[in-house]
Amino acid sequence: MSGLARLWAVVGLAVVAVGGTACVPLVIGAGGTAAVAAHEKRGIRGFASDTAITAQINELWLQHSIDLYQRLSTRVNEGRVLLTGRAADAQQRLDAVRLVWQATGVKEVINEIQVDNDSGIVDSAKDTWINTQLRTRLTFDGAVAGRNYNIDTVNGVVYLMGWAESQAELDRVIGHARAIPNVQRIVSYVQVQQ
Repeated sequence: MSGLARLWAVVGLAVVAVGGTACVPLVIGAGGTAAVAAHEKRGIRGFASDTAITAQINELWLQHSIDLYQRLSTRVNEGRVLLTGRAADAQQRLDAVRLVWQATGVKEVINEIQVDNDSGIVDSAKDTWINTQLRTRLTFDGAVAGRNYNIDTVNGVVYLMGWAESQAELDRVIGHARAIPNVQRIVSYVQVQQ
């Protein structure tokens, strides 16, 4: 998904999550989003809060630099922000983290941004393919609550964030990721329910 498309999707979700009005297609989409959010461990309020944080971060990044916004990604879960992507240089990486801390509700920043100006469209396509493969495997695995996981892949490194209902479930998710070609390693920030 392009940076601009991602921005509009997040803005749309934020409007819906905080009770704003929107056109009919967005409202129809909001019903599905609300249903999914209600079944996540964090619930509708947590989903709405995380969506608002994401929208703030995207706005801060976009105001600072379109390049920064297009290169980097965020995953927010209960105020914990996972940053991934390929920064052009060390300064861009620092700017991204500094701006994230300005968003209201941020409790923790996990900085996994790589400084990498050499990767190209083929690398991005491989990462997208890995994300799609893993999301599909989690969706069709009845022993995994896939909706509780955020997935991002950068240069073959799979980053996981969210909630596992048990260590066995998390082990299944990691096993699925390991079985996908081109995965270099897996970094888990998943919290296991006690």
